[in-house]
Amino acid sequence: MSSLASVIPHLEDVFARQRLVFWHDPDGSYADELSDIDIADVTVLSVANDEYALKYRILQEEPDAHFLIYRRGEMPAGIGNWLLDLELAYGVFTADRTALLRHDLGLTSDGIDTVLDAHEVFFRSSKRAEALRALLHADDSADLVQAKMCAVLLGQTEHSMLELTRTLLAENASGSIQKYESLDEYDLLDFHWAGVARIYGYKATQPSVDDFVLWMFRQAMNGFKSDPPGTLRNIQLDFASLRNDRRSSEALMALASRAAKDLDYALTIEDADLSALAGNDLFEEVEQKIVSTLARQVADRTISAREVADTIRSRQSSIWVDGYRDLYTAIGSASELLSILATATFDVASLDAGLLKYQREWFRIDQLYRHFQRAARTTDYDGVIETLRGEVENYYVNKFLFPLGVAWQHQVDATAAWRSNVLRPQPSFYRDRVEPLVRKGTKKAVVIISDALRYEVADELGTRIRQEDRFDATLDAMIGVLPSYTQLGMAALLPHKTLAHSPKGDPVLVDGQRSDGTANRNKILESVDGFAIQAEEVLAMGNRELKQLYTEHHVFYVYHNGIDAAGDKAATEQSVFEAAETTLDTLVKLVKKLTSANATNIFVTADHGFLYQDSPLADAGYLSTKPQGDDIVTINRRYVLGRGLKDEPAFKLFEPEQVGLDSDLQVQLPKSIHRLRLPGAGSRYVHGGASLQEIVVPVLVINKKRKSDTRQVNVEAQPETDKITTGQLVIKLYQAEPVSEKVHPRALRAGLYVGETLISNQVELTFDQTSDDARDRYQSARMLLSQDADGFNNRAVELRLEEQIPNTSQWRVYQRVPYTLRRSFTTDFDF
Repeated sequence: MSSLASVIPHLEDVFARQRLVFWHDPDGSYADELSDIDIADVTVLSVANDEYALKYRILQEEPDAHFLIYRRGEMPAGIGNWLLDLELAYGVFTADRTALLRHDLGLTSDGIDTVLDAHEVFFRSSKRAEALRALLHADDSADLVQAKMCAVLLGQTEHSMLELTRTLLAENASGSIQKYESLDEYDLLDFHWAGVARIYGYKATQPSVDDFVLWMFRQAMNGFKSDPPGTLRNIQLDFASLRNDRRSSEALMALASRAAKDLDYALTIEDADLSALAGNDLFEEVEQKIVSTLARQVADRTISAREVADTIRSRQSSIWVDGYRDLYTAIGSASELLSILATATFDVASLDAGLLKYQREWFRIDQLYRHFQRAARTTDYDGVIETLRGEVENYYVNKFLFPLGVAWQHQVDATAAWRSNVLRPQPSFYRDRVEPLVRKGTKKAVVIISDALRYEVADELGTRIRQEDRFDATLDAMIGVLPSYTQLGMAALLPHKTLAHSPKGDPVLVDGQRSDGTANRNKILESVDGFAIQAEEVLAMGNRELKQLYTEHHVFYVYHNGIDAAGDKAATEQSVFEAAETTLDTLVKLVKKLTSANATNIFVTADHGFLYQDSPLADAGYLSTKPQGDDIVTINRRYVLGRGLKDEPAFKLFEPEQVGLDSDLQVQLPKSIHRLRLPGAGSRYVHGGASLQEIVVPVLVINKKRKSDTRQVNVEAQPETDKITTGQLVIKLYQAEPVSEKVHPRALRAGLYVGETLISNQVELTFDQTSDDARDRYQSARMLLSQDADGFNNRAVELRLEEQIPNTSQWRVYQRVPYTLRRSFTTDFDF
């Protein structure tokens, strides 16, 4: 027996539109419940061989009243039905479950009843029925209704084959089958696979998601070629969407890893060269093959640095690149370093020539070495570059550090006084740089001193600062003090007239005052209305507190220690390049924090630089001679302080006045890059000597501008035609200028649209070329028309270049290019 309660709402709905309702109930299912019907202003009449009397009443006696005329049993045929004319006029209501459901869902298309009957179990849940109702339109076809039923079972609102497939693939990648089984439970699995066969071309006697995944990747390996051409167009386009959309990209990567093993893909590319793999990022094995090949060829010097750079740049759009960025950085840095050192000579004509050469060129070798070592230690695949690591280390130590050290030492040996005509001395920093700014009391200055910020690290810091909007940074250098160690270097940067060692070496005295520690430096800075503070304190301050502190002083010295803190300890010296990377991040934050507190004139400098090699020092790197003298006060790996020091060929001896010190302690330095062997001390990271890496001290001058000065690079689409006559369109895109510190890369996606309907794949491109050669700044996008495009022939089509709105998942149009789609029947075979 059916429930009358479920019928009443439908009756009320009909009465809202008409006054007479004829209800036919062949089985009499509701006969016993007629008395329970209570609809306002409606009279229930039951047909009992009194059709004429009923007709007279409802038409003549009560022509304005509302009547429910209920009839059970067989309906009289033809003219035997005295109510036929009224039933034709008002229609006949039936409480058939399917009819009621169709009415509930508001569906009107042919074939709907068959679908509703076949999936009666689906509709037993009011929650499922309500979720489906929210997706339906009155004219939805039977197939469209079933597709939306699938969407409901998969827990989503999208019902396209792409979105259904996306969900099933993501579930499969996670190892679950719950959603897939729900399609089977509610008799929609056959419908789904029939749709996959029709839309994607996948056909199997026993279809499954696992089988579909393998089939899909096989087609991708084959370039989605088909017979007849074009039959795999939809899966080709949707495959690209599945891989590039972040909602499913991780799942597709997991499935790709599984498929690669099942298909033994690595074997198929075992002998492939780099050119054959260009543009291929189907499986992670491709990335591994390219990385392995590049590392081997760079180590063997069988590939040019330009080819390496181009290959690495082309891989930045690969979906696998995130796991290999460190390897690419290591390989690219190694390639450039080995290329430079293959032909470099290190002739030093004079002290000034050597200082300028390092400041302008040679520092880049140290920078490349740092980039290589940091990236090589960061990657999870360091075995890939083990041979390359050995080559880099050999070249860097034996073809750079030692020959440069020897050549430079000749000039140091010839120096009677430690001064230069091209670089100002470190002890004059305050007088030369800070005092002119603050002398009249109208301007303020901030000095950030980062311990052991080597010149090449400061160069990279300058690049990062200039990339920030409204920031400018200019890098200069000073010739550092000797010995090049922290206490003396820090003291040299303070305002002073004299520098001197204490009788025991340290602390260093500034105008007779101790200069070690923040408190003592604060006392020295008081004479110039200055203040000393640690970087950690600045970063921890609120903006209002920092502004207040800044306004109270004219000179602000901020001390940071990241690089030296790691390098000066034997246990952590091998992490010095990681510390340099952290230092760069910290200093950028520190500069931005200070400018937010209204600081406008900022200097970033250092107390000294450093020497570093990653490999253990060979015995030849240590001096076999020990320092000799009447009173040896300090022995360090790279310097000695004492009185009556004996002049030895392995050392360079300076009297205190030769290095600008007002004390009686002589300074003795191991020549070139040699170290003194000391118990418990590290040997890879050192400073204190006179090598260029130790004494070319950076001065980075930073200013913040009032107006924005960064922008993204301009990109232009350059169409060769205004018509699309085949199943694909190749579009040439031109990056109008090189990317630089102030001109940033631009990421775009390209697609063909008719109105808001996408009729092609979407191609994502990054324009980040730094080359001045215009030929290097062209890219091409291959647009593949979907089967939906067939319905828009002879219509206007629009190429849209879109860019993502920052900090959102939304896109905006960057550029539009109009086309006309004009394809003949013969183009069905051109895909």
